[in-house]
Amino acid sequence: MKGLIPAAGKGTRMRPFTRAYPKELLPVGEKAVIEHAIHTLKEAGIEEIVIIVGWKQHAILDYLRSGEEYGVKITYAVQDERNGLAGAIKAGEHVIGNQEDFVVVLGDKYLESREVVKDLRDFHDKKDFDVTIGTQEVEEVESYGIIDPGKDNKVKGMIEKPSREQAPSNMGITGVYILSPEIFDIIEEIKKGKGDEYQLTDAIEKMRKQNFDVGYKGIVGEYIDVGTPGRLRRANKEINFRE
Repeated sequence: MKGLIPAAGKGTRMRPFTRAYPKELLPVGEKAVIEHAIHTLKEAGIEEIVIIVGWKQHAILDYLRSGEEYGVKITYAVQDERNGLAGAIKAGEHVIGNQEDFVVVLGDKYLESREVVKDLRDFHDKKDFDVTIGTQEVEEVESYGIIDPGKDNKVKGMIEKPSREQAPSNMGITGVYILSPEIFDIIEEIKKGKGDEYQLTDAIEKMRKQNFDVGYKGIVGEYIDVGTPGRLRRANKEINFRE
């Protein structure tokens, strides 16, 4: 199983810092936030990683290089048009291939537990789902994709960044997924959604409606989107407290 890390966004909410380098290189503790994603994948036995680059891509290539110092092999793919998370996933198709499921960990998300991907992978294999989504209860439903949880850890539906009135639950999508390669064909079928972007939640929801088994599992440990200055401070406070 391969891993995929989207890292092509401009990080506009983190300006002026991201005028110089990508948000995935912002520090959490003594590491760039994307390094934490790499270590989490390696902990799950995933050593072939595809990183999707775009904005300030050479900074990421110069920083991570081949991945050898992390004990992994990194291949880079370019998202030419910044058109959403589904577009980033699609940009990695030629490297990921269509033979097996793969793991996605967003490059600007800090996961406290190194066991998150390993636990999700074990659960995904046990349930034999086509898609498994890592979830966690959230307060700001407007900032997340939100699932409608059903029986036996199956998803009944999902919506991207709903209002509080629209939200079917407070179960937020944490930016950790295991996807079957059928997702690539489905992405070609969806239209632009919220934010005039191709949303991964729309593609997964389309898979669910086509009778693919879409499941979810709550993740353990702190999960922080470092896309704003306040959340970046929170992530650093969390890691410094633990260390």
